[in-house]
Amino acid sequence: MSNTKQAGTIRGMHFQVAPNLEAKIVRCIRVRVWDVVVDLRQDSLTYKKWFAVELAGEKHNSIFVPEGCAHGFQPLELDSTLLYVLSAKWSPVHEKGLRWNDPELSIDWPIALTKISERDVSLPFIQDL
Repeated sequence: MSNTKQAGTIRGMHFQVAPNLEAKIVRCIRVRVWDVVVDLRQDSLTYKKWFAVELAGEKHNSIFVPEGCAHGFQPLELDSTLLYVLSAKWSPVHEKGLRWNDPELSIDWPIALTKISERDVSLPFIQDL
């Protein structure tokens, strides 16, 4: 589970690399988030494309994030909680990320950034992966 107190915070874009690739199902169980997936699979027709959906506790919806895709989100309201179902254990040595504001991706975040971790703000651009 992941709880984010402040609306507008951006968390991500995170993924795990081989041999510890992970797929995940993400569901918002409290309030609303803008959930984003970026396809990093070079052989995919949607390589370097992003998809976003609003997940909401009251909608009971979720999203599947395939192996080889980066994931991030932005809470749209205060005190948002996400629930994750993962196909692999989290491994800090296999965890990577890419920049939330990469101009090559042009992710359309719905509200202004209010907070981002020091780690996430310094992640590489997609061209540097």
